[in-house]
Amino acid sequence: MTTHSPTVELAKALISRRSITPEDAGCQELLIERLVKMGFHIERLQFEEVTNLWARRGTEGPLFCFAGHTDVVPTGPEESWDHPPFDAVIEEGFLYGRGAADMKGGLAAFMTALERFIEHHPDHDGSIALLITSDEEGPFVNGTTRVIDHLEARNEKITWCIVGEPSSTTLVGDVIKNGRRGSISGDLTIRGKQGHVAYPHLVENPIHLSAPALNDLATEKWDDGNEFFPPTSFQVSNIHAGTGATNVVPGHIDVQFNFRFSTEVTADEIKQRTHEILNRYGLNYDIKWILSGNPFITGRGDLVDACVDSIKAITGLDTELSTSGGTSDGRFIAPTGAQVVELGPINATIHQINERVKAEDLDTLSSLYENVLARLLSTNSRQV
Repeated sequence: MTTHSPTVELAKALISRRSITPEDAGCQELLIERLVKMGFHIERLQFEEVTNLWARRGTEGPLFCFAGHTDVVPTGPEESWDHPPFDAVIEEGFLYGRGAADMKGGLAAFMTALERFIEHHPDHDGSIALLITSDEEGPFVNGTTRVIDHLEARNEKITWCIVGEPSSTTLVGDVIKNGRRGSISGDLTIRGKQGHVAYPHLVENPIHLSAPALNDLATEKWDDGNEFFPPTSFQVSNIHAGTGATNVVPGHIDVQFNFRFSTEVTADEIKQRTHEILNRYGLNYDIKWILSGNPFITGRGDLVDACVDSIKAITGLDTELSTSGGTSDGRFIAPTGAQVVELGPINATIHQINERVKAEDLDTLSSLYENVLARLLSTNSRQV
């Protein structure tokens, strides 16, 4: 039987657990077993159906935290996979499986980095923590945000946080996410008057009424962005109207849309300007707003510098700082004052059929994490 590095073997063990959100399927207990041996104090935090873990080693500041999730998205049709998605098969140097990149590979890399770091630096500076949830891929209601509320209530503050999401594009470490755009969605209903298509004077077609306003929302210049963020964007994701009959004008149209926004505009400003555009056309409408997260940015400082320097030392790459892509649980952690970055595996296959990572990439990532820990928490190793 072929054996692989400790990082790859742990990644395989995690992938083999069918933890489709919000299920944890024993992944956190597997981590806890190893964390206890390293001297971590364990808190299991169950909120509704979501399993969360807060584990801490040490009581003094500064506090370094690794944040991640054990839940994964559904597999899609399993017969379409080259290998069963929870069998954690390695073929031609790639580890296949749901969660290999997003983000059980990152969890495994951090655990083995911790084991080596603590072995070499048992009396490290400050404290180390893990914040792990089974609710990142789901509705994000009872996961990281609830744990942060729990920590804030007792004034337990994170200094530095690496979220192990798959940030890399082509090579491990080529991109660090040092911020994320905000995300706010709207469920818009525009009402008209239902009736027969042959009697247009007796109807008010909400599809026709909505078109000019939606065009204005799509073409509006919301801001110019800045050095960290692209301009704010508006996108319609779903439109539904009609009764199914070709001779009936519907009584309403439902539109779902999303803004990804920069720090140049606030969620309240987006709401206000959206209402102004809709009101311009005298529409009879309602909007239900859902704020998923505000934008955040972590500038150059201890954490970013440690990550950039570690990537250069381990891989030789000059990493790119980026705020592109979707949201992450970093949006719940950054508002507490923590420095937050995302550093993880290559993201080319996340959420896809045949999700996979190069096995050797997980070992590289583990070395990166260990190097960052040494730069931040080891007085004798600050100049690694």
